[in-house]
Amino acid sequence: MGKNYFNKYFILILLVILLAFSCRGISRRVNPDDFPSHTTSSTRLEEISKQIEENPVNAIALIYIYKEIYSVTDNINDNEDWKLLFQYEEEAKKNLVAAQAKAIQEERWEDAVSFGRSISVLGIVTPYSGREADLILSDAKKKLQDGNNLAAFLAAVRAHETQPLDAQSAVLFLEKAVEARQRRTAAFFLAAAERAGARNISANLREYANGRDTASDMIKGAATVLVDRGYKIEKGMGFADRMLGSAFFIDSSGLLITNYHVIASEVDPKYKGYSRLFILMGDASSPRIPARVIGWDKALDLALIKTEIQTEYVFSIVDRVVPRVGDSVLAIGSPLGLEKTVSSGIVSALGRRFLQIGDVIQIDAGISQGNSGGPVVDNQGRLVGVAFAGVAYHQGLNFIIPAEMLAAALPAMLKGGRAPRPWLGFTLCETFSGAEIIYTTPNTPGSMNGVRDGSFIRTINGKTITAQQGNLIPALQKTLFYAGPGELIALETIEKDDVVKKRIIMTAARPDLPMLEAVRLDKREKITAPLFGMMLTPLQSTLFSNNFRVDRVVRGSISDAAGISENDPITLNRLRLLEDEGVALLEISVKKRRMGFLETNMQLPARLDTPDTL
Repeated sequence: MGKNYFNKYFILILLVILLAFSCRGISRRVNPDDFPSHTTSSTRLEEISKQIEENPVNAIALIYIYKEIYSVTDNINDNEDWKLLFQYEEEAKKNLVAAQAKAIQEERWEDAVSFGRSISVLGIVTPYSGREADLILSDAKKKLQDGNNLAAFLAAVRAHETQPLDAQSAVLFLEKAVEARQRRTAAFFLAAAERAGARNISANLREYANGRDTASDMIKGAATVLVDRGYKIEKGMGFADRMLGSAFFIDSSGLLITNYHVIASEVDPKYKGYSRLFILMGDASSPRIPARVIGWDKALDLALIKTEIQTEYVFSIVDRVVPRVGDSVLAIGSPLGLEKTVSSGIVSALGRRFLQIGDVIQIDAGISQGNSGGPVVDNQGRLVGVAFAGVAYHQGLNFIIPAEMLAAALPAMLKGGRAPRPWLGFTLCETFSGAEIIYTTPNTPGSMNGVRDGSFIRTINGKTITAQQGNLIPALQKTLFYAGPGELIALETIEKDDVVKKRIIMTAARPDLPMLEAVRLDKREKITAPLFGMMLTPLQSTLFSNNFRVDRVVRGSISDAAGISENDPITLNRLRLLEDEGVALLEISVKKRRMGFLETNMQLPARLDTPDTL
């Protein structure tokens, strides 16, 4: 009896332990959207009904999630819930069209354009269909009338890129650019006016627009950025804690561009210390001029700051240039605090992947600590980009953020605060077959709409995205750049069985560290694909096994660089999350086939802000 009692007691303890571990695994790693039966159809329909009037875009997004979960077809005769769903869909679409009409009536042009993009995705034809350029131009003219020159010029360029400006509009913006003493902006609108066939453009407008700014002129629009963070103690000694950078004026109202990492302590909620922002217009003995942060885009390492002074020179964000390899450039900034330094060089390469979104330009012009945030221009004074990084101890390896990315990011930063970027939740891998989705983060638009790993992106908003080899992911990111969070996009994927799947998805706001939630929520063997570039298969079916086989290694990934290859046996030992550093560390034991299956212990580091996400 004692033995039987002991056996029963042992089995009971074992069951409790197994239950505890299984519950812990579910709460931490399982995506609740994988179990739609936990949320009834009626509850989902009730939530949709609440959104139809208040937020028709969100209502439509929830409708398409419902369709994905319950495999809804057009045959609704035998299902009362489906009948109600299609009724809600029609109501939501009508409300969306009405919302755009109301925004136009109230001259909320940005809202009208945003609604219009979602309406276009749904294939709805309205009186405003195909008139996005007209709406953007109306927005530009309203901003000009309100005295918001910078935002007006940016909107006018956006309208021009969609549909060339008419002669009258081009001359209007030309006149304002000359009045604001922005020569390169005036040159852009003069060219647009001439292409539109404008006549009788006054001689003084032509003369100013066709003039030339020298490097001596341009350095008057550059400034040194100083962030005073008090003092820090190292080895018992106190030191002044200061961040030096560069900035340049982009508007006569006192707006300047710099890098986010220069001013991060001013806006980062995790920073709890002292921080004060200043600019200097001369040398170190010049007075400190207080400044404040208006907006920032961490994903692009850009920040918009403002000071209350007048400047002698303003750089144009409008008349920018997309350079070619070998083009000459000038970098202006304050390396090591040596203010208003100009260095020359050439464009060394394009398409370098250093930021979360898009790609950057490599130059060999001298960029040192303190240059970050300074302008880089061509020989005609057109903005090429913003200096943001150099490789220490490697002369000539320096990088700039392209001017076209700055222009695209500015409208969101001008609104103030953190500039939101769209997010679907995908990690991509470029292959010869296209852009493959190798991972979908839990609780993101992609996962909620049933997008599966291993599928390929076919089209976005009906367009096939093409690019040179190695540039496909930045091209896809650029496609979504103007679609803010909360807009609908049409995604077409090719599934593993070669079936083409069409979805309507609402974008979310991109997190600062895209892979942070994935590490917190998902299993280690799943996040090895997006973080380290290796897909795994369990070697054992037991619950506590950490042993796997490498099925595939992504070319150019961390695992590829570490010499890991297909069919290598691997053990996952420990995963550490260093959130403050934005890094995940994976400790593994691997038996590499290339080394005769000799077991090697390794630690693989991965960035949580990987650039291969969409």
